[in-house]
Amino acid sequence: MSGVLITAFEPYDRWSENSSWLALVELTRSLPASPKVVTRRYPVDFEKAKERLSEDLAAGYDYVLHLGQAPGIGRIHLEAFGLNVGGQSSQLPDEFAPLLADGPAAYRSPLPLARWAAKMRDEGIPAQVSHHAGTYLCNAVLYLSQHIAAQRRLTTRSTFIHLPLAPEQVLGERQDLPSLPSATCAAGIQIILSELGQAQSEI
Repeated sequence: MSGVLITAFEPYDRWSENSSWLALVELTRSLPASPKVVTRRYPVDFEKAKERLSEDLAAGYDYVLHLGQAPGIGRIHLEAFGLNVGGQSSQLPDEFAPLLADGPAAYRSPLPLARWAAKMRDEGIPAQVSHHAGTYLCNAVLYLSQHIAAQRRLTTRSTFIHLPLAPEQVLGERQDLPSLPSATCAAGIQIILSELGQAQSEI
């Protein structure tokens, strides 16, 4: 199947919403005619997310954009590297383990993240390339997405996009947390889809 798979996560921990899902819902209100987009909402669970990811990638998408929320950031982060390490938030860092015992140390996204970030900024959307997707589930999805594609010899290219919290998520917070409207995040993803649609038309 050609086209783009876009994934987001369900709420977790104390968050009753997940900004990645809010942005994806907003995005679906005005999807472009091309490229074809398929959306998924993943559980915040390592094994279940890995299973869903493996099933979805079997469809052979051209591109995969994984979305997740990152409390504390104030701009869209385009993640370049997925690391072969993971753990739960309840664990100490020295308790973390490789995601795959025989996997490479890291994968780098082959997508033009710097160009996308620059185009977003040109449109007034705060964005930047980030070289570290963390060591939790977001990183795991980025790493596994590229590992599965490599093992199956798929042409699928992927990245992970961290989004700030949505304003409605921080209204009741005592801590001063940055936020970005879901419509703004969706507009940033629209820019990426426009780039991908143009790339497909040139093939």
